[in-house]
Amino acid sequence: MIWASLKRNPLGLVGLALLIAMLVMALGANWIAPYDPTRQTGEPFEPPSAAHWLGANDIGQDILSELIYGARISLLIGVLAAGIAMVIGTGVGLLAGYYRGAVGILLMRLVDVVLVIPFVPLMVLLAAYLGQNLWNLIAVIGLLIWARPARVIRSQVLSLAEREYVTAARAAGARDGHILIKHILPGVLSLALAQFVLATSSSILIEAYLSFLGLGDPTQKSWGAVLFYAQARNAFLSGAWVWWVIPPGLMITASVLGFALLGFALEEALNPRLKARAATTSWRAPTSPKAKPAVNKSPVSR
Repeated sequence: MIWASLKRNPLGLVGLALLIAMLVMALGANWIAPYDPTRQTGEPFEPPSAAHWLGANDIGQDILSELIYGARISLLIGVLAAGIAMVIGTGVGLLAGYYRGAVGILLMRLVDVVLVIPFVPLMVLLAAYLGQNLWNLIAVIGLLIWARPARVIRSQVLSLAEREYVTAARAAGARDGHILIKHILPGVLSLALAQFVLATSSSILIEAYLSFLGLGDPTQKSWGAVLFYAQARNAFLSGAWVWWVIPPGLMITASVLGFALLGFALEEALNPRLKARAATTSWRAPTSPKAKPAVNKSPVSR
């Protein structure tokens, strides 16, 4: 069902193609990258050439190899941070949608607080306080982006909790935990998948932002780290920005765009409200009215 819906969405297919390309790059970095990104293989600030297609950085490391290996770190951070966010968001959404009393109200107020807190200052503060570590970075991102998935999943749980099979399970004496795991959780997993893809897109962008500010892990080669060192070594003030700044920016843009397009396509296919709206507003070619036969109004000859 998901693939059938995705095939009817050209933008979703574009996003899937971009992500497959990124995944192949990350998994095959050992064979695709021309050099070891940690070794000096060229002259400092060497411009693009046949030996170094994207030139070299300030210490002579091949930038193309940095970008290829950086796909591993950027995608790893995006997937793991999104996983943390979805575990928290799915749990909060399930409980907030099923328990509509004090528990549900308290959880939704917590979601509202997370959504209204100034995101960027809190993110920078936590990253600086916890330290420049890959796992700290993943934890910070995951703990700050779970609120939106929680809201979306809660709206679906509110609908599922009123279904006949859930009512029958309650009448049969089933416990709340059994109902949540056996009857409601399977109904939100597909929607959680779409939210996971969108959360991964946000996580990659946030990692690049934090790394650019110098709050990433300095021992890891990510796309954001490449941009940080380009800024720190004044690549923006010299001609090196052409081969040192634009390529990692394009890689970040392509990955975020791929996850966003695929996530929106999955959300439209799996979210009942969006699916119904798409069905009612689908474009149809206007049908031309049938031409009526001409009526001869000329006067009758006598």
